[in-house]
Amino acid sequence: MPLVSTPPEDELKRLYTLLTTVRQLDLAAVRWQRQGVIPGYAPMLGQEAAQVGSGCAVDPSRDFVFPTYREMGVAKALGVDMVEYMSTHKATWHGGLYNPAQTHLAPIQAVVAGSVLHAVGWAQGQVIKHADTNPGPDGFNIALTYFGDGASSQGDVHEAMNFAAIMKSPVIFFVQNNGWAISVPTDRQVAGGSVAARAAGYGMPAEQVDGNDVVAVLEATRRAVAHARAGNGPMLIEAMTYRLGPHSTSDDPGRYRTLAEEQSAQNADPLQRCERVLRERFGVTDHFFQAALADAEAEAEQVRAGVVALGPRPGHEMFEFVFQEMTPALAAQAASWREESEHA
Repeated sequence: MPLVSTPPEDELKRLYTLLTTVRQLDLAAVRWQRQGVIPGYAPMLGQEAAQVGSGCAVDPSRDFVFPTYREMGVAKALGVDMVEYMSTHKATWHGGLYNPAQTHLAPIQAVVAGSVLHAVGWAQGQVIKHADTNPGPDGFNIALTYFGDGASSQGDVHEAMNFAAIMKSPVIFFVQNNGWAISVPTDRQVAGGSVAARAAGYGMPAEQVDGNDVVAVLEATRRAVAHARAGNGPMLIEAMTYRLGPHSTSDDPGRYRTLAEEQSAQNADPLQRCERVLRERFGVTDHFFQAALADAEAEAEQVRAGVVALGPRPGHEMFEFVFQEMTPALAAQAASWREESEHA
């Protein structure tokens, strides 16, 4: 792994603030599920650095990010409204109420590995815009797509990587290897134990990075962005991290891993590592960390209030967003529904 430099104090403080905000939102979301505010949630505890570091490396005014169902930290790094993001977990709106065209964050993807195909398609569209393969002085707009070590075993990932490598699509494949594909450990479903090693088979560069070091992730993703933006094709990043919590709020990790393993993994906590650097390198005091925590907790409460206030969407929307042009059969169903439900 390349050596990691220490960014300026202000940038590191910004990263720590984001990490803290994401951590508190994540912990709060689990509580909301237990309280019945939301029906389900996929925690990202322990993966904050992988998400914040990579999300901060792209330009949301031009690049496009394709998440799974666990990238709340990426969404926050991109500036997405958290109430609109959480609407999916409230089961109010599929994929999030936020506007993907404005935020440059694609709808939340629940299909395992589904986001990689969409990302490659979008990235290839950027190549088509430049038929001479010359991206110009500003380079290509790039796609950043997320998936886990478990999803890397899906055929969709092979197809996406193979196509992107052949066509030199400007896309970054970002793997969060959190050690578990639900209840199956990485070494039982990834041959050789490394997703990054597979990139060589597609003729693309790869980098395995410490996914619990927010600065290391930021720098690795920036290198990948520069590579793809310059027209060199795709790149793969494997962020080695650990899922400290359950796969989802309906999962019991105690059935397949030990408490000792979880406690050992906490020694690499992303927030604690970032805090140590701020204290040791820059002499940052308790006041900053206490203020960051207080602000994060206050924001979590504001998001909770917004989520609770979310009302149901109009029923007629279930017909309007199926096809770009409504079919006669669907139109007849919509008319029947309006007559029965709205007495129209």
